[in-house]
Amino acid sequence: MSAESVPLQVSAEIMRDIPGGEIVLRDEGTRTDWKVEVGAFRLAPYPVTRELYHAVGGEAAGSPAGPRTPVTDISWNEAVRFCNLFSRETGLQPCYATGDDPDGLDVVCDWQADGYRLPSEAEWEYACRAGTSGDRYGDLDEIAWHRGNSGGEVHDVATRTPNAWGLHDMIGNVWEWCWDLYDPTVYGPYRVFRGGGGFDPPRGCRASCRRKSHPTFRIDDLGFRLARTG
Repeated sequence: MSAESVPLQVSAEIMRDIPGGEIVLRDEGTRTDWKVEVGAFRLAPYPVTRELYHAVGGEAAGSPAGPRTPVTDISWNEAVRFCNLFSRETGLQPCYATGDDPDGLDVVCDWQADGYRLPSEAEWEYACRAGTSGDRYGDLDEIAWHRGNSGGEVHDVATRTPNAWGLHDMIGNVWEWCWDLYDPTVYGPYRVFRGGGGFDPPRGCRASCRRKSHPTFRIDDLGFRLARTG
């Protein structure tokens, strides 16, 4: 399959260039802050859709949701495998070396590879904020599908107002897996996901809101977005 044959492809031409900078992350449970330097990178303007996921060869749980909705019920392990598959299909160097550990602790990321990968947690929040500092980058109803306006459904991507860097659905619609371990000393292999979903109240739909689960976890409001090293 060529890159040109993939519907709704997330190619270099449409991925957004995110400039380098820094972000202060916060864990509200432990009330700790930490500063992270973020290098320039590229991020897809919306989450991976069902159409793209199936076109590249991924298998996801059946759903009545349309082809332009974010693919959901995808584990962290499956998202990593998709990144490698899509990289190979489009002639790029895969970022991940993988093994058989269901905990995903044997997955290694080559951050210099030019293929597709999950964003780091710092990259995700930095891109979500797009230079803003509040809870969100705009009015919640305008930028996000959330419990108050989604009707209990996941909606087509890019149907809400994007942030200043042209990124849609960073808040609401579906949560998005990130690369990072949440806190390995306490939660072992649990990975971070961000952004809030269409079933969440406003408190869950904030740029700083962090959640976590095992890398085999799947649920109907959790997907992922593609990144590339800049």
